[in-house]
Amino acid sequence: MVKSYPRPPLAVPFYYGWIILILSFLTTLTSAGIRSSPSVLIHPLEVEFGWSRAAIAFGVSINLLLFGVAAPISGWLLDRFGPRRVMMSSLSLLVVGVSATVFMREFWHFVLLWGVVVGLGAGGVGSVLSATVANRWFVARRGLVLGILNSASSTGQLIFLPLLMAVIVYSGWRVGSLIFVGVAFTLIPLVFLWMRDDPSDLGIEPYGSGEQGAASKTSLASLRGASKGSGSVSLSEAFRSSTFWLLAGSFFICGGTANGLIGTHLIPHEIDHGIPQVTAATLVGVMGGLNFVGTVFSGWMIDRVQPRKWLSLVFALRGLSLFILPFVQDFSGLFVFAVIYGLDWFATVPPTIALTADTFGKQAVGKIYGWIFLSHQIGAALMATGAGAIRVWLGDYQFAFLAGGSIALVAALLALQIRPERREIALRPVPEEATTA
Repeated sequence: MVKSYPRPPLAVPFYYGWIILILSFLTTLTSAGIRSSPSVLIHPLEVEFGWSRAAIAFGVSINLLLFGVAAPISGWLLDRFGPRRVMMSSLSLLVVGVSATVFMREFWHFVLLWGVVVGLGAGGVGSVLSATVANRWFVARRGLVLGILNSASSTGQLIFLPLLMAVIVYSGWRVGSLIFVGVAFTLIPLVFLWMRDDPSDLGIEPYGSGEQGAASKTSLASLRGASKGSGSVSLSEAFRSSTFWLLAGSFFICGGTANGLIGTHLIPHEIDHGIPQVTAATLVGVMGGLNFVGTVFSGWMIDRVQPRKWLSLVFALRGLSLFILPFVQDFSGLFVFAVIYGLDWFATVPPTIALTADTFGKQAVGKIYGWIFLSHQIGAALMATGAGAIRVWLGDYQFAFLAGGSIALVAALLALQIRPERREIALRPVPEEATTA
């Protein structure tokens, strides 16, 4: 008896995984725009409520920390229930959290809503989702897909931050919050109708799985169950691997120098130097646009060079850009910084995910990369709070930027120490009835 499979919910003349890519990209883009918006709200909240820069930075650090705490939980949920349910749940949580901010009056409201609710909601559809989707649906072009999906975070900032700042200037931050609610709410039915969890749900193979040389490669995964096609390791085995701790350590620094330092404090730093608010947000948007190029290029590169070497180079370039920032004071200098930093902002993510998948197996990417991403967000939370305290204590961010440049170079050295063994794993063929359905 020939086994039948459901038809794709959309009849498209190309591989359905590209529809999955688009839905995942739009969901991550919206989530990133919402999660990063407190950096635009710092100045308006100071003016309206009288909260200090350090206090608001503390609230943002809660957002960043819980965004990371949600990652291993999200990884487990993605492996257990699939991306479709997790995406819908996270978008619903974002809608509830951002809607409630319209009624925010006290500082604890800000911590609860933007810190806790939005942080957890955004964490469900962060880069752990990108890692899961890319490694489930694609074998060939995996690096490129990782680059595209992880560029969604910067693209969200490119679109939403200048828009939110313009709305704040002309209509207030509450109207801007409602725009976010509308976008997230619109995505929920699209995900429900068209998203699918795995190629096997439609009786198809991952893209390129039949191509010569496209087989997944791992080391630890090959040591257990490779012949069974499991390609997965337990968390306890991952925690005993030096590769895990090198990835977690370098990603800790990545979070501190990206989301924690620049993502939170660059716009306030620009406003401190007399840059108009909308112009300051637009400059971050420029960084986001360049980061789209840089992150996609990063994904393209890891299909061609060793990911650890590329990761080290990206960290080195980030460190050099942060050393430049304390010595530029006007818009032209900040624009030069934005170009250099923008090209490597999220470019660390594709090689980190690739190293995780190659070492621990694609079926374990969600849960293991979730813990690595938690390290990223712990670094972001600490740097967000620390840089805010430095700004209050010293009156500027110069020391924070120099410290960020120094630890970025440390991350470059850590990346070079990664030595994952790589052994071939044979992919399981799709059952014959799937090809004849």
